Amino acid sequence: MTERNDTQPNSTSLPAVVSQDETSNRVTRAILDFISQIPDSKVHSHRDPETEARRLANRAAQRAAVTAGTLALPPGPLGWLTILPELVSIWKIQAQLVSDIAAAYGKHAELGREQMLWCLFRHTSAQAFRDLVIRLGDRLIFRRVSYSVIERVAKQIGVKVTQRALGEGLSRWMPIIGAIGVGGYAYYDTRQVAATAIAMLQSEIRMADEDDAARVVATQEVQATRLH
Repeated sequence: MTERNDTQPNSTSLPAVVSQDETSNRVTRAILDFISQIPDSKVHSHRDPETEARRLANRAAQRAAVTAGTLALPPGPLGWLTILPELVSIWKIQAQLVSDIAAAYGKHAELGREQMLWCLFRHTSAQAFRDLVIRLGDRLIFRRVSYSVIERVAKQIGVKVTQRALGEGLSRWMPIIGAIGVGGYAYYDTRQVAATAIAMLQSEIRMADEDDAARVVATQEVQATRLH
């Protein structure tokens, strides 16, 4: 009778060094800390901001791929311990990218925590922004909300990010192949951040308090009812 080898990882049991709830809470705290400061930019307003933005995006995506792939090289449990440092390193690259793209469009002063959160994570969990952002034609209206609302949004994003990161983490038991996959996702993810930032900055950006935002939503609902 063959003895069961309990040391082999599988898709249903995570290494003891990882707790999904604990990791999700740490990711959420990291997100909240991260969006509290907007990076400065040395990029100047550009005559062709979209072309400059895509050039910046290509460069940042390559850096993100190399960074993520390198951090994913340690095998086994050591690889799991690099998950949060990898995420933070990639966010730094992406946040600087958003800052630089905004500067290229001459709109760096319009960046706040809501806009940074939207650019970095909208493609990860669009549903989380339901109470934060209203799209009205070619305008994006960001609600001026309390810290508790931002915290709730960050928590929803944190759960999604953690699920994806832990799924990737299983590949860290195959370090070379896993590093290539992690690096490829970081490249794709950074390009998505750039696309969201470009779309946002090509739109009109407005801030609204809760009452104004509620009136906008009510107007949208009335118009939608009339169309039907």
